Amino acid sequence: MAKFIVWLKRHLRTCVQVGFAALTNGYAAGFVNGKIYRGPAKALCVPGLNCYSCPGALGSCPIGSLQAVLGSREYNFAFYIVGFLLLAGAAFGRFVCGWLCPFGLIQDLLYKIPFPKKWQKLPGDRFLKYLKYGILIGFVIVLPLTVLDIVGQGQPWFCKYICPSGTLFAGIPLIAANPPLQAALGWLFTWKAAILVILLLLSVVVYRPFCRYLCPLGAVYGLFNPIAIYRLKVDEHKCTRCGSCQKTCKLDIPVYKTPNHPDCIRCGACRKGCPHGAICSTLSRQKKNGAQNKED
Repeated sequence: MAKFIVWLKRHLRTCVQVGFAALTNGYAAGFVNGKIYRGPAKALCVPGLNCYSCPGALGSCPIGSLQAVLGSREYNFAFYIVGFLLLAGAAFGRFVCGWLCPFGLIQDLLYKIPFPKKWQKLPGDRFLKYLKYGILIGFVIVLPLTVLDIVGQGQPWFCKYICPSGTLFAGIPLIAANPPLQAALGWLFTWKAAILVILLLLSVVVYRPFCRYLCPLGAVYGLFNPIAIYRLKVDEHKCTRCGSCQKTCKLDIPVYKTPNHPDCIRCGACRKGCPHGAICSTLSRQKKNGAQNKED
């Protein structure tokens, strides 16, 4: 039992990721029959990038839901979806990316594959990291609002032309289970499959390339990192600025300088890697203070 507890502590984040992915994609009949669940739960958003069209999905991706509303001919302001994004961001920031996103789990697992040389970042990282904000503004918001068909309907541009999570969890399973769809495949599926393959291959050598450079949901949540309820704190009295936190961070974030950097996914590696115990979260700080107050 003791060994299991130790193992669980070491792999807690992976276990939570797997459990949440299974929970939000638990409609097993969808995978068997190749049909999408259309029950009442689909009206609710889940926090991660979880495609509506995945055969097992019980909820909806907030980015896909936002585009569906923005591109609708009868467009109304998406109070629920925007409110959901604000609430999730204000509470957790990019903790969602590190612990609750199924496509983030896939990238994490791929990065564990041994490879002769792992890259810290892609060439041009300085500029590429802003690409996700351009995708958020252009493909998620502007294009669905402005490029309309003959009946005044917009398209979910990000979902249709970019999203690798949709291709992996929705497109491929649906096509595999529905032979008629296979005959209708065209350039669009080839294009999205190519994006998926490139990102999956890059994930072996670079930690979370999609999250770093392309994910619009991560762009939204990252803006909340400095103000979210769940934040990281550095104790200036303990920190020696030795750089151990940055060395253990797979995203190469100088945590001792910017503990709430927009790219931080709250994986916890920096806290484990700090030899002085100088990094804590707002929740752990509150817990510690609460215990002290109780003793007083």
